[in-house]
Amino acid sequence: MIEHRRRLWLYALSAVLIAYLVVPVFIVVPMSFSASRFLEFPPTEWSLRWYARFFASVDWYASMLVSLEVATATTLIALPTGVAAAYALHGSKSPLIRRLHPLLMLPMMVPNMIIAIGVFYLYVRWNWVGTFRGLVAAHLMLSIPLVVITCLSGLESFDMAQELVARSLGCSRWYAFRRITLPQIRNSLAIGALFAFITSFDEVVIALFVARGENITITKVMFDTLHDEIDPTIAAASSMLIVGSVLIAALAVTMTNRIEAANRRTRAGALEHEAVHP
Repeated sequence: MIEHRRRLWLYALSAVLIAYLVVPVFIVVPMSFSASRFLEFPPTEWSLRWYARFFASVDWYASMLVSLEVATATTLIALPTGVAAAYALHGSKSPLIRRLHPLLMLPMMVPNMIIAIGVFYLYVRWNWVGTFRGLVAAHLMLSIPLVVITCLSGLESFDMAQELVARSLGCSRWYAFRRITLPQIRNSLAIGALFAFITSFDEVVIALFVARGENITITKVMFDTLHDEIDPTIAAASSMLIVGSVLIAALAVTMTNRIEAANRRTRAGALEHEAVHP
């Protein structure tokens, strides 16, 4: 074991790197409370005028609602689809099914710009540019792999023999999955749903290509605002996105800790059972 005093340089370097990555993000929050017409840090006067303007503006508020609706629809579709794919990958012995795993992960490896260009080309031919279903379908490509990863993680720590026992006693496969497997991997599913939601809500590259008319997301409005004019309202919108992302990340960490604690209890129970019944 290495003593902590011999790791002080590592702790200091880690603190510097964390500050470098995090501090610029949180500078935006006090800027959103400035009364100045321009972005100002630190604020000389404090005010809620930019938050009031955000909720009073049709463009800002409506785009926020569109982003929430798209993210919610994406999550509701990505969750069962990703769970079904992960369940098939985990339980199937077919080499063909196994080879589908890298294919499902492909959207995470390809740059979003390339995906956006391809999606835009198809949507122009299908007349899906500027439609709600087009945004949801594009965001699903980015969200489903995250659900698959988190669900597979939960299934890896789950003993499939429990489901097989239930099926051998007369339960259907769907009933056994719903009553035996699903409750034990629900935390992994919840984390996957959170990741799918925040991925859809924060996505900007695809939105720049396919979001039009009434279906403009908040990220596209923010990008256009920075391009055309520096409006302090963007600081208020960014602050709300930061707070929401931090809350979702904290919830995901809490659920991850619960999963790890449950896995430790399961392993401890198994060891105790083996000790009593060798």
